[in-house]
Amino acid sequence: MKLTFLGTGTSQGIPVIACDCSICNSLDSKDKRLRTSAMITIDSSNYVIDTGPDFRQQMLREKVQDVRAILFTHEHKDHVAGMDDVRAFNFKYQKDMDVYCDLNVQKALLREYPYVFADFKYPGVPEVKVHQICKEEAFTIDGNLFTPIQVMHYKLSVLGFRVNDLTYITDAKTISVDELEKIKGSKVLVINALRRTEHISHFSLNQALELIENIKPERAYLTHLSHLMGTHEEVVKLLPENVFVAYDGLQIEC
Repeated sequence: MKLTFLGTGTSQGIPVIACDCSICNSLDSKDKRLRTSAMITIDSSNYVIDTGPDFRQQMLREKVQDVRAILFTHEHKDHVAGMDDVRAFNFKYQKDMDVYCDLNVQKALLREYPYVFADFKYPGVPEVKVHQICKEEAFTIDGNLFTPIQVMHYKLSVLGFRVNDLTYITDAKTISVDELEKIKGSKVLVINALRRTEHISHFSLNQALELIENIKPERAYLTHLSHLMGTHEEVVKLLPENVFVAYDGLQIEC
């Protein structure tokens, strides 16, 4: 199993429009961050987590030829805004795209993409098949078990996912004791870390490191970084030896 970091930035990405800070002006390619998304590959099948505004660019950059299914963590625009571009896969393979999401995301998709779910569809619109999921029940795709993990993004419920020994979580601020139990035993943990200082709806760097110390994975990767965190080179120096800063295009074996 392989995980590809399609994007590792916040809702604004890095560089941020009209920002002239040193991070946004960095020449290091690892400091160029598209909106957060990831792709899990199992036996040549690709499962994408979130389709943000940069979905098309991410698919082209990674030369992705097919996507088996899309899993949504939550309904914020930086995680769903690129769903329209699944129609390229509809056209190529003449099949619907399987989408897995909770009821809140389903309602948002209906609101954001009414033409996709219309009774009379304009030719060429995306074709999707929505599968409603919830934190209480694991589900399988092609025999692969996905376990939803509920985290709280301030007051908004967000789903992370565990697949085998990999747990992927983004946009978390708090995680209940019961949901933490689902994560324990993970060998690879991906977790959001927005910046070094406190934030109302995201883990700070120290909070993410505390969670990692609690879970004790073999490896952990930080994602959903803002330009307020610092450069990739700076942040690497602050981390324990088993914690890494993810960057766009990074591929890891899990």
